Amino acid sequence: MTEKILIKNISIVNEGKIILGDILIFNGLIQSIGDIPIEPGIRLIDGMGKYLFPGIIDGQVHFREPGLTYKGDLYTESKAAVAGGITSFIDMPNTFPNVLTVEILSEKYQLASKKSLANFGFFLGVNGDNIDEVTKLDTSQLLGVSDDGLYFTKKGNLLADNPEIMEKLFANCRSIIAIHSEKEQIVEANEEFYREKYGENVPVEFYPLIRSEKACYEATKRAIDIANKYQARLHILHLTTESETHLFRNDIPLEEKNITTEVSVHHLWFSDQDYNRLGTLIKWNPAIKSEKDRKGLLKALLDDRIDLVTTDHAPHTLEEKQKPYFQSMSGAPIVQHSLNIMLEFYKQGLISLEKIAEKMCHNPAKLYRIEKRGFIRKGYAADLIIVDLNFNWTVSKGNILSKCAWSPLEGTIFQTKVTHTFVNGHLVYDNGQFNETPKGQALKVKNDQSNTKN
Repeated sequence: MTEKILIKNISIVNEGKIILGDILIFNGLIQSIGDIPIEPGIRLIDGMGKYLFPGIIDGQVHFREPGLTYKGDLYTESKAAVAGGITSFIDMPNTFPNVLTVEILSEKYQLASKKSLANFGFFLGVNGDNIDEVTKLDTSQLLGVSDDGLYFTKKGNLLADNPEIMEKLFANCRSIIAIHSEKEQIVEANEEFYREKYGENVPVEFYPLIRSEKACYEATKRAIDIANKYQARLHILHLTTESETHLFRNDIPLEEKNITTEVSVHHLWFSDQDYNRLGTLIKWNPAIKSEKDRKGLLKALLDDRIDLVTTDHAPHTLEEKQKPYFQSMSGAPIVQHSLNIMLEFYKQGLISLEKIAEKMCHNPAKLYRIEKRGFIRKGYAADLIIVDLNFNWTVSKGNILSKCAWSPLEGTIFQTKVTHTFVNGHLVYDNGQFNETPKGQALKVKNDQSNTKN
């Protein structure tokens, strides 16, 4: 029998407000919100002094399954995500095999249904090899198509480098097109310059000059111009430069935008000043850039030019990360700590709790048209997290849950902690303890195409 759970006297962060109230959970759904009496036999959770958020929807992760499971897999990385308050994720197509067909996409959904503790969705990969097949599909019910990560398997796979392919895709695709926006020609020319100077051991502090502001800006500007030509739904992944933020609008609601973007938490947290301390551990594509860029990204997030916060969680083994510049893999694990990072900004007075909920919970649901998630509403899925805003703890190898067992945040002291995570009404995470029996569900795309109201 499904358990009834009542969360009493908690501060509910939802839709631009914080109210003190109760939440009743039953049959996987939020049954009621308000002043709710305690019934006999009900499971009671005292929320006094704590805050309730909708479950986070992370719109960009690399959970490595299938094909790269020595780094991470759908079970280990979803477990880390749930501990960090992420109840749903959308995974990128650069697993092996690359997700370039509907059949492989379906197999990935089947795999996740058996292993993932969080709800799950997947992008269909698109590149020069399968562009004709993708443009023939009815993509309206896909969460999106993406080229992200596919450049690791073959040069020339970035859409940003191929305006002819972008034209064809933007003219024919009805789903969101999420792209990695860098001009590889510029990156490669920069690599050659620094390789001639330093050989294979280029100092990592030159990384943001190699994967440069110019490489990002020119790619993003061109992609936006082509998308506007066809009124395509373009989403620029992991924005990294202050200059790019001025290419995006904030004068209309998210629901009316055809061009959107996101920032990943590490680009808000780290800057090029951290390369001396952390080296290749913070080597991400696109690169972490200057303090000016970091501050510019946060400003654009606050004024709604940037729509979402994501993680771009991409685990590699420590051995892979600690190799010399050109051999070191790009990416790092961060799903377990993304909310903590954003709450540190709240503690510093830089962002409100309501804005965090908007960018990590509400807006991903709006953007990807996810059915009945991302908000605390009666009848919606009970994807919920309880947060203690006064709980100090230190990131260490002993409490990292990603399979790769390291983090660039080791030694960081956070002042907040996720205490409870509910996925589809199940208390999956409770103060360090997991209930792994219930598995997550596939994210469903709403049928209406207007995207006018979530």
